[in-house]
Parts: sequence; structure tokens; C-alpha cells
Amino acid sequence: MKSVSFQGERGAYSEVASRNFFNEKIKTVPCVTFSDALDSTVRDDTEFTVLPVENSIEGSVGESYDLLYLTPLNVIGEHYLRIEHCLIGNGKLEDVDTVYSHPQALGQCRDFLELRKIKTVPTYDTAGSVKIIKDIGTKEVACIASKMASEIYNMPIIAEEIANNPNNYTRFLVLSKNKVKETGRDKTSIIFSIKHEPGSLYKIIKNFYDHNVNLTKIESRPNKKNTWEYNFYVDFEGHEEDSKVSTMIEHIKKETLFIKILGSYPAAKLG
Repeated sequence: MKSVSFQGERGAYSEVASRNFFNEKIKTVPCVTFSDALDSTVRDDTEFTVLPVENSIEGSVGESYDLLYLTPLNVIGEHYLRIEHCLIGNGKLEDVDTVYSHPQALGQCRDFLELRKIKTVPTYDTAGSVKIIKDIGTKEVACIASKMASEIYNMPIIAEEIANNPNNYTRFLVLSKNKVKETGRDKTSIIFSIKHEPGSLYKIIKNFYDHNVNLTKIESRPNKKNTWEYNFYVDFEGHEEDSKVSTMIEHIKKETLFIKILGSYPAAKLG
């Protein structure tokens, strides 16, 4: 049975994504932090880590991108999970005056909460908020979490689909010590840093055009070592073992101060 580490309590959206990605019976291992989850796989306590990297509404998860820079693990897959927030608690909707959840979940359900003048209490994790309100045990207190979390903690769902925007997806990466072979529908992720001089980034981007490789995402994150310098995180179509891609990467290396191939993996479909 495959073992998969994730950040959060049982029932967290990362666990939902883990089960959806592997689509088979797996052993899931909850961890306190993203770093703990990755370290679990590095130590061989688990075979895989599932890590959220961006949300269609809230944007990128900065901590995850910073950890990708450091981890020795390879990205071997991705999964897009539609986030379906549920209001969970013991009372009826009209009873609820306080809701606990992770700040992102509270923000994504702001319209629902403000309309009903419900007080919010930020917590460390959506699934963890179910444990909190179960311990409190009053009908006036509820939380926002996944349907899986309500099932795990045996807590009723008061309302479903309460997010401001139903088009709410989180992209997760799956990491392992291994790599995966070409499938013909692959994506590659890399990180690089460049000289702080005019035209540096243009020289990198031009390589994608010159080698007819479709760049699908580029994002910058501050370099932790040097002030006002940045690392660039890039996704593009193709596999690192493909000759066209490997040739392009060799050209890019000449223009970078640092480059790391995070991994090549089958591109996931949205929804």
C-alpha cells in the first residue's frame, strides 16, 4: 500500500487530493507543517508527499514554493482539486454565530458569513477546526471544512457549497524520490535565478520561443540570500528526457546563475 504524507489533520483538502490522485487505497500520514511532510518522504517514512502550490482565487502558496527550492525530492505528478467548502456543526444555520476555520477558507466564504453577520475565528487548519468545534460542543459554533472532514469526525454538515466563487481550485504537486518516464502529455517544472542586469530574463524566455516549447507559467519569489534578487519558477510543456526540451535546458543553463529541475510529470486536467 502506498504511503502519502500531507500537511494538516485528517480530512484536510491535501488528504482529499491525495486520495483522488492515487485513486486507490493508500495510507495517509498527517504532518504538522509542509516541511514535516516533505521530510517524511526524504526519510523514507512515506513514499510520496502531496503539497498545495496555488489556488485559483488566493494565488500561490509562498511557503510551498520556497520548500521546492530546498527539497531533494522530484515532482512526479499534479492534481487540481475543486475546493467545496461545507459549514459543519451541531446546530441549524440560524443557530450559528461563530465559525472557525483556516484564514483562506474564511476569506473564500466571506460573502456567506458576512450576510449572516457570523463572527470568524482563524485556526491552523480546516480539518483541525472540526476537532475544535466538536470539543466545544455547542450549536452556536460551527466550522468550514471538507465533506471528508465531517465524515471522519462524525460531525453533521449544515450547508454545502458556501464559497463566494464556485470556480475554486487548488493545484497540488506530488513529490517522490523517484522520477517518472515520458507519457506524451507531460509538463516540466524548473527553478532558476539570473544575473541582476537588463535583458537577463528576456534571454531565458527567448529560448522557449527558439525551441518551440510552450511556457505555461512563470512566477518569481524573493531570493532568501540576496536582497531584491529573485528565483523564477517556471512550468512548460514537455518532458526533460525529450531531446528538444533537454537541448533548451542546456541553453538556459548558460544564462542562469542557478537552475534546478523540479521534475517532469503527466499534466493534469482541470476538474
